[in-house]
Amino acid sequence: MTLTETQGLTRMTDEAHIRWIAAGDTTRRLPVVMLHGGPGLPDYLGDVATMIADLAPVYRYDQRGTGRSEWQGPHSLARHVEDLAELLDAWGAPKAVLIGHSYGTDLASRFCLTHPDRVAALLLLCGPFVGDWRTAYRSERNRRMTAAQQERLRELEASAQRTDEEEAELLTLAWFTDHADVQRGWRWAADGARRRRPVNWAMNSELGKEGRADPIEQHLDELRACLPAHTELLGGVDDPRPLSALESLALRLEVPLTRIDGGGHEPWLEQPEPVRRHLRRFVRRAVYPS
Repeated sequence: MTLTETQGLTRMTDEAHIRWIAAGDTTRRLPVVMLHGGPGLPDYLGDVATMIADLAPVYRYDQRGTGRSEWQGPHSLARHVEDLAELLDAWGAPKAVLIGHSYGTDLASRFCLTHPDRVAALLLLCGPFVGDWRTAYRSERNRRMTAAQQERLRELEASAQRTDEEEAELLTLAWFTDHADVQRGWRWAADGARRRRPVNWAMNSELGKEGRADPIEQHLDELRACLPAHTELLGGVDDPRPLSALESLALRLEVPLTRIDGGGHEPWLEQPEPVRRHLRRFVRRAVYPS
């Protein structure tokens, strides 16, 4: 099935320009919006969008300062939340189904806190993680690496000036352990290191610092109160980030969690069919409620 694609460039109220792409029939009124992770990476969710674009129009965009959304200036979580609100206005969408991945789950959650009336349904893929998950994550990441790989990653992270090849090497080393199968994971990470660039490290630092100072975990009671009725979590059982952190979140938000066996932090790569089935069930239920 061939899906229509539409692209656009929308100017924000502060003169930033956001590049977006839509797959499917955009005349259908309730869209799905996919929020990619990072922060500091361009959009990479095209393969996921095609799983559901026959059911509803699916919008994706490069967050400001990444990919084709060029931006020079400070970053804040509030500004990124308002970017999404302004994009929905530009798309003529009073409401949308939000699907966030990794950092995109944090952005989707903060958008829900600020604009609960604009979120028709919410699916959080592989995040946000709560509690002291970073300790377990670092331990598992190191377990999946050799001592030489760990040392090389530390060297590259400490380097103030990296060549293009060193940047790709850094990202490959940082990402390959995100997958259950580290051999295939190395290939996926190396491919991502070529395509998901350049990384906006300043954006990563600014939003990461703000997120740690005001974690979404501190707002879970408020978030639970404003979640749409159709809210779910999905996580890969073999994500190095501990699944227990998502299980804890699911309990605190009182929402269901789908576990993808054999899936890592990008479970659609290793387990495309289970992820496809879940996404299609979720979108059908959100867009065509009985």
